[in-house]
Amino acid sequence: MTLEQRIQNYAAIVAKIGVNVQEGQEILVRSSIEARDFTLAVTEELYKLGAKKVTVDWRDQKLTRKTLTYASKETLEEVSQWFVDKHEEIGKKAAGVISIISDDPDGLAGVDGDKLKATMIATSKALRNFQKTLMNNECPWTIAAASSVAWAKKLFPDLSDEEGYLKLWDLILTACRVDGNGIENWENHIKTLDEKGSFLNEHQFAKLHITSAKGTDLYVGLPKNHIWQSAGSIAGKTGQRFVANIPTEEVFTLPHKDETSGIVYNTKPLNYAGVIIDNFWLKFEEGKVVDFDAERGKEVLANLLDTDEGSRRIGEVALVPFHSPISNTNILFLETLFDENASCHIALGRAYPTCLVNGENMTEEELASAGANDSLTHVDFMIGDETTEITAITESGEEVAIFKAGNWA
Repeated sequence: MTLEQRIQNYAAIVAKIGVNVQEGQEILVRSSIEARDFTLAVTEELYKLGAKKVTVDWRDQKLTRKTLTYASKETLEEVSQWFVDKHEEIGKKAAGVISIISDDPDGLAGVDGDKLKATMIATSKALRNFQKTLMNNECPWTIAAASSVAWAKKLFPDLSDEEGYLKLWDLILTACRVDGNGIENWENHIKTLDEKGSFLNEHQFAKLHITSAKGTDLYVGLPKNHIWQSAGSIAGKTGQRFVANIPTEEVFTLPHKDETSGIVYNTKPLNYAGVIIDNFWLKFEEGKVVDFDAERGKEVLANLLDTDEGSRRIGEVALVPFHSPISNTNILFLETLFDENASCHIALGRAYPTCLVNGENMTEEELASAGANDSLTHVDFMIGDETTEITAITESGEEVAIFKAGNWA
């Protein structure tokens, strides 16, 4: 199978398994300009499957860097109403959303931290309703990636531009299970992840104890009636199944916002807002980060933690075996979409309401009362490795081994 054929198979997976476009449905594709050719392939597959209209919003990281360099902080805090309206129209039309990432993982390193924080907070506030639409699974959405020279050069600095670009494509396509019958591969994979989620849901554990050789010793409380989700989600407005991440290896749920305690260390770098944060730790008391440090990207980490009250609490805990297709590549992708699916992880910020029974129909007050965290942000970071041990604890105090040596027990 040629590279072009593999990429077209991948595009079909994004359209059919990822967003699962339906006849007559509109789709918004948000894409890096580096991923132009792949975006065209995805657009073609969407139309083949019956999409009514495909609109592409292009993102240019180099242009973003220029804006952050020359625009004033006050200007960056302004968000036009047309920009807000365009995104909120997605929910009204029950359209689908596809995000295609391909940027340089460290492409915004060195920009003014205050400006970066200002524009991210302003955009998050402006698109709060849009983010709720996605996190409540009202409409189908998915995230995928495409190779680019800039990204590949960060991973394979000793290779030529073309060699690195092609190697990254091969790794992406392998991780996304495109070879052979890609659609069938994904149906089988979804079934396997669903079985793990069903086991955890049947037991309704009260808390998790996570440890590792790096120093992590963390207790994560789980609220009553929590739901462990796996690959397949259901869009509330349309009833269609979709897979939010291509690839995915995780089973995840929401923690109780007030019941995380202990210390956690990252095991892979975090690419946040185009800046790498690495060798960091967070200390939690009563659900909140009370102390932290980082050898790289500390200022950006501090800005993340200070986004709002909820950004110092966690909204997700996800279980991923160390021996997974992505982890087994022994490649650090420097992109959360891949690295989080090679490692157990937690997320600072907003919880997915769909991880609570009837959560998508609860008010913000009801969600908070049930233990769900709220925030303008949701940022995953990796905490698992081959030494990770996870013990689940029942309401009565019984302990059940969930992970041993980084894998399902």
